[in-house]
Amino acid sequence: ITSDQMRLMLDLQQLRYFVAVAETENVGRAAARLHISQSPLSRQMQQLEGRLGLGLFVREKKRLRLTAVGRTFLKEAHALLAHAAKVENGAREIAQGRAGRLAVGYVEGAVHSGVVAAGLRALRRQAPDADLELRGMRSTAQFEAIAQRDLDVGLTYSAPPVDGIFVSRLCAEEKFLLAVPEGHALAAGRLLPQWLNGQPFIASPAARSPFARQAFLQACAVAGFMPSIQFEADNPTTALEFVEAGLGLAIVQASLRHRAPPGIVLRAMPGAFSLRMRVYSVTAREPPGLVRAFLEGCQRAPRP
Repeated sequence: ITSDQMRLMLDLQQLRYFVAVAETENVGRAAARLHISQSPLSRQMQQLEGRLGLGLFVREKKRLRLTAVGRTFLKEAHALLAHAAKVENGAREIAQGRAGRLAVGYVEGAVHSGVVAAGLRALRRQAPDADLELRGMRSTAQFEAIAQRDLDVGLTYSAPPVDGIFVSRLCAEEKFLLAVPEGHALAAGRLLPQWLNGQPFIASPAARSPFARQAFLQACAVAGFMPSIQFEADNPTTALEFVEAGLGLAIVQASLRHRAPPGIVLRAMPGAFSLRMRVYSVTAREPPGLVRAFLEGCQRAPRP
């Protein structure tokens, strides 16, 4: 049987009919097994042989015996039907969110808040064999990747632009804490906003995220002080190391209170400081099935 001849045979139902006839060696028994009439089944076998240009059966009075070619074709039919069942089951698993590939983008705050871990736990419970790709990315880069279908779900610091492409949900919201080195005058006692005015601070790089810098300075101004930004740090854990070294103060999300290195005191910011660390889940309008399990986990992330 040539590959060209096999390509002609694309009707899986006809293959199933052939297998039933070949295994029972009788059209009547095969028809009963398939719950169809004998005449349509006989026509199907004749059409199959005509399409292939091959004799698959030797027809006797009450029996159909496979020819040598028919026996080979039966092996191939079993293999094709098994593969078709595997493909069908795989597609169903993907549609129901139990298999497939998931690409997740995230910002560092999503890791510290527990959102990433919660999403991954939920995903592994539902789809332990799913292929997973994790990418640390800035929020804007995640929006672009999701729009281009290069990323399935993003965990970002901000909601995406309202343009009909995305669906977003708030997963986590935390207050910021003031990181102060031990022994500093502001490490204990009452903390008034004006005492923070002019204090050296460590902040995220303005060039990397000008909107985050602007939001920080605006929140400081509303709270009644203006920091003197002396150093920049790409991530909050680095900022904490700088604080411990005595380079200045910093604000970090509340979920880092248990991860701060020794020598640092974390204090509540003055009440008028309204800035919050937020994590949003962002997907395209029609995300793959695996995303649902991941997002349900994200929504159950522990609150600091």
